[in-house]
Amino acid sequence: MMNAAIMGYGTIGSGVAEILEKNKETIRKAAGQEIALKYVLDLREFPGSPVEDKVIHDFSVIEQDPEVELVVEAMGGLNPAYPFVKACLLAGKHVATSNKALVAAYGSELLEIAREKQVNFFFEASVGGGIPIIRPLYNCLMGEEIREITGVLNGTTNFILTKMDEEGWSFDAALKEAQRLGYAEQDPTADVEGHDTCRKLAILTAMAAGKEVNYEEICTEGITRISDRDFQYAKKIGMSVKLAGLSRLGKDGKVSACVAPLMIDKAHPLYTVKDVYNGILVKGNMLGDTMYYGSGAGKLPTASAVVADLIEMARHKDENVKMGWTLEKQELAPMGANEFRYFIRVSGQPEERLADLMAFGPREIISIGQPEEFAIVSKVMSEADYQETALGLEGILSVIRMLA
Repeated sequence: MMNAAIMGYGTIGSGVAEILEKNKETIRKAAGQEIALKYVLDLREFPGSPVEDKVIHDFSVIEQDPEVELVVEAMGGLNPAYPFVKACLLAGKHVATSNKALVAAYGSELLEIAREKQVNFFFEASVGGGIPIIRPLYNCLMGEEIREITGVLNGTTNFILTKMDEEGWSFDAALKEAQRLGYAEQDPTADVEGHDTCRKLAILTAMAAGKEVNYEEICTEGITRISDRDFQYAKKIGMSVKLAGLSRLGKDGKVSACVAPLMIDKAHPLYTVKDVYNGILVKGNMLGDTMYYGSGAGKLPTASAVVADLIEMARHKDENVKMGWTLEKQELAPMGANEFRYFIRVSGQPEERLADLMAFGPREIISIGQPEEFAIVSKVMSEADYQETALGLEGILSVIRMLA
């Protein structure tokens, strides 16, 4: 038997405790031994709950108890999650977390400590909730050179954009509905401005590149400027708009990464990822495309991924599993080097404005019957060339990148 402790008894922590109890026999068979919950660390009391007799308030109890070999961090944020996780690893305990902020900010250091102490720091649930993606990258795809990762990684923004696409809602109305349903926080900045997606993309890119990726260096744009009218144009050309993270890894070791709303064609696998679901497309140099789809958040889907990490830690209780990335920093190519086609919506009439737009190499002119505006789709251009061409051009109402 191995003893576990859960730090944080909120949505994810309580889900882990529930699965450990309800699936006890299944977990025992998979892990080769029972995983028993010994402590739950939280500031609150939980009278009448199944863990009432396990609740503690002093982290040092977990840190100093040699019987606790497995620890789940489900507190979120960086403080006290970071010092607590670091202390657990230094004490020779395995740690599983669902905390993408922690992994994005301190993953390199925590992975290095885990290697030195011959324990494991696992974070399957930090990207995509219950979708298996971290483990496939270091296990199933270990023989591949990953060339590209494109992901719809945030259920809140995907719900909002789906409402705008399929029901014609405005951004504000869709956001309010997401908040009412509990998909969005009262302060939705991390989601709608792309910060959550950015952290997840940094983790995936680091896994693929094998080097540390600083999420603060990834160019990130949110969805607050996307309008219902943009979706009317997108429908006209058989496309939709998704907030996506995109990483391209070149044969020369160069990596480019960005987070932005992208227009995606119906033929693209991510086109069908709707509502609060997530989807991740991974392109390998030999295998080609593989798609990972499912519940990107939620109590039990995310907790299920954490429990899978606990099982793997129990299977490798005396060794460090080779995964993650090194302390070496991955240099990112400037945003200007990325190539896209561009959807450009402008004011005026085509016969009046087209001469101004020829430098974009317009592939088609799109009209939805609005008398004083139209749109074009540009040729494939680098971001730097687009910015230079658009400089000083008046009447641009909206610009959305398209997958080249």
